[in-house]
Amino acid sequence: MTHDWSGWRDATERALYGPGGFYADGDGPGPAGHFRTSVHVSPRYAEALATLLCRVDASLGRPAELALIDVGAGRGELLSGVLAALPEPVCARVRPYAVERAPRPAGLDGRVTWLAELPAPGSLTGLLFANEWLDNVPVDVAETDEDGVPRYVLVRPDGTERLGDPVTGTDAEWLIRWWPLETTVPGPHAPANPRTPADPRAAPGPGASRAAAPAPAPGLRAEIGRPRDAAWARAVSTLRAGLAATADYAHTRDTRPPFGTLTGFREGREVRPVPDGTCDITAHVALDACAGPGAEHLTQRQALHALGVAGSRPPLALASSDPAAYVRALGSAGAAAELTDPAGLGSFGWLLQPVGGGCTGLLTR
Repeated sequence: MTHDWSGWRDATERALYGPGGFYADGDGPGPAGHFRTSVHVSPRYAEALATLLCRVDASLGRPAELALIDVGAGRGELLSGVLAALPEPVCARVRPYAVERAPRPAGLDGRVTWLAELPAPGSLTGLLFANEWLDNVPVDVAETDEDGVPRYVLVRPDGTERLGDPVTGTDAEWLIRWWPLETTVPGPHAPANPRTPADPRAAPGPGASRAAAPAPAPGLRAEIGRPRDAAWARAVSTLRAGLAATADYAHTRDTRPPFGTLTGFREGREVRPVPDGTCDITAHVALDACAGPGAEHLTQRQALHALGVAGSRPPLALASSDPAAYVRALGSAGAAAELTDPAGLGSFGWLLQPVGGGCTGLLTR
């Protein structure tokens, strides 16, 4: 790569999806060779999604053609697992789509339509699911300078950073609404835990003095999630009726991390994010900003429990009557426990967006 300084959004786009990018290469094991998602933990994740698809199917009145769209499909592992877990009457009506920029992998089920882009808006009826996709939609990074002004973070292909222009326009509006960089440090006459307005450049109120105003803390960071909001809205628009759902590691407005979450993964290890195409570049998702009207927000633990995935151990009596079955059940329980661990994958956020007036409350009834 010959590019010099650029914003993190452009740099990530090239590093992940450009020529020779991390996700553009169809050879090798794909994402599974670098990090472990819920899809790779256990078949029980695909089985849970099959259960969800059946509920969507029933809510839609069992249409003649039922779409299953996997956005960010990797090597098609999740689709393959869901197709294997579906009851035959449902599976016979399912039309599966994989949306992924990498080339179609060899040996994938011939029923799967492989697409580099989302299907046309309003073209399909069924379930759209995106597992750990939004975290890889590139975003710009903002950081407060010494005066507390949010500026774009510029980066070189070797990962070196510097601050650029102030964040303005719709990006600044998004920060104020969804990720206000307002944490402060005490000034000369400030209280111990002061807070400033969402816009650190806002004028002080009547009677206030600049000497007593708290000084905004430099070095606070945020990922500007506006491109992810747009990407999710476009994904939802694919459906004319059904349910769009996404699962990702996420945070909400009242739990935004003060120094951001941008990081990298390579060969199973977390590494410094370097936009040179050799590692995954990812950041947690502001799912609350993505949500449209009527959306439901659950943890993965809540969602999977509602879909029948629980980590309860099999009865000990089974060990005597059928040792092999006991070992299988114990392994399945262990996988379920990992998928629903509140300190791990179970803390992921699930965002459910019904489309067309149906498919509401499928996990909360």
